[in-house]
Amino acid sequence: MLLKQVEQNLLQANELDVGFLQAMVHKLMLKHIDFCDIYLQNSFDESFTLDEGIIKSGGFAVDSGIGVRAICHDKSFLSYTNSLNPKIISNLVENMFVEPLAVDAVAKVGTSRNENNRYTDNLDRYLDKRSVYGSDNPIYAITGDDKVGVLRKIDQLCRQQPYVSNVIASLSLEYDEVCIINTDLSPMSDIRPLIHLSITVIISKDNKVEKGSSGCGGRDLMSNTLTDELIKYHADCAYNQAVLKLDAVDAPSGQMPVVLGNGWAAVILHEAVGHGLEGDFNRRGSSAFTNRIGQQVASENVTVIDEGCIPNRRGSLNIDDEGNYTQKTVLIENGILRGYMFDELNARLMGTKSTGNGRRESFACSPMPRMTNTYMQDGKYEHDEIIASVENGIYAENFDGGQVDITSGQFVFNASVAWVIKNGKLAYPVKGSALVGNGPECLKNVSMVGNNSSLDSGIGVCGKNGQSVPVGVGQPTIRIDSGLVVGGG
Repeated sequence: MLLKQVEQNLLQANELDVGFLQAMVHKLMLKHIDFCDIYLQNSFDESFTLDEGIIKSGGFAVDSGIGVRAICHDKSFLSYTNSLNPKIISNLVENMFVEPLAVDAVAKVGTSRNENNRYTDNLDRYLDKRSVYGSDNPIYAITGDDKVGVLRKIDQLCRQQPYVSNVIASLSLEYDEVCIINTDLSPMSDIRPLIHLSITVIISKDNKVEKGSSGCGGRDLMSNTLTDELIKYHADCAYNQAVLKLDAVDAPSGQMPVVLGNGWAAVILHEAVGHGLEGDFNRRGSSAFTNRIGQQVASENVTVIDEGCIPNRRGSLNIDDEGNYTQKTVLIENGILRGYMFDELNARLMGTKSTGNGRRESFACSPMPRMTNTYMQDGKYEHDEIIASVENGIYAENFDGGQVDITSGQFVFNASVAWVIKNGKLAYPVKGSALVGNGPECLKNVSMVGNNSSLDSGIGVCGKNGQSVPVGVGQPTIRIDSGLVVGGG
């Protein structure tokens, strides 16, 4: 499926057409490879940052280019250029070096998506369904003055509160047009809008300085995503987080029950569990979940899903960066490991199909299996009921960064908002709380899962092998009985 706008802006504007791209695919296949794809991209980015009451920076960038990839067994070869000139593209393909396969191993050119190991389950409902996000360009939907006005409004809102010494607010808007063609010769295309708002509030009181942060975003226009109510909500969240830290004391340390909040707290799920369920780590045998399909890997309360087709979400895509339709993939169901997330390369090598999780940062990068929107499904407990069940423990509501080792599943994460729980109630806020544990082991010790599952507000960025892509995370409130060590003062 080739969108008219993409055909005009990416192909016709550069004197390209589908026939030319198909010819390039044929030329690549003559090198005796087993799969190839060509990825064209137009990318537009605009950003503004307000700091100390003034607009400190602003930028606008346009980037176009093409990436040509060939797969031979377990090796992937990539050549790219930021020129969409037909002659340069032809030379790029002609001079691309690959290690050839035996002639009898060459894949057929023009096989259907089904025959070519493409994911086809529920495909009809995607073909009949409208895009999971709109195609309007958020950069041109409103004026630059209006964008700057949003940041100034945030500054004014926050400075109405006591103790505020500074406000940092940034707004970024993106708009991508992509076209993909591979060995099945059917061009696929997508138009991808994306916006992101970030707010940081710094407060000073009694010689103490603290900061709080919040933000939101998604694949929609600013008028739909950044309403006045939502802007005020996140400005208040950032301020309240900073104020809470003023009264926070050093966190206790030791092993104790931990309650994780809903929404963004699922960043632990993403890092400590999600990466271990990506196909490349499992093909290489370097994941804690390798060769465990069908086994109990978590509490029966736990069901984990990756879903790339949720409307307007930051991690959603109509198609992945290999031209496969995104889907809802059940990874863990009632504690049983059901599957992994796959791109084309790792799916082929493991004898299965892509799950629509092949993602790349840009045309200059090779795709690999990546998460989209990864979340834990609802359970049966109320949030307050879970808190009330803990006699002595920690409630970690929100998180900053962390680190994880994919092979072992060991992780450490820093809680940005946390409370001590005493006798079933939130007793007092704490700071400097680090959670140390093992992802697979923690999943086994999830004793209560709330009924308040939500996705994060649209701020997630995932890094892997030097590439960053937008993602979503989510979960309900959950209680983990053991396996987590709290590191505090």
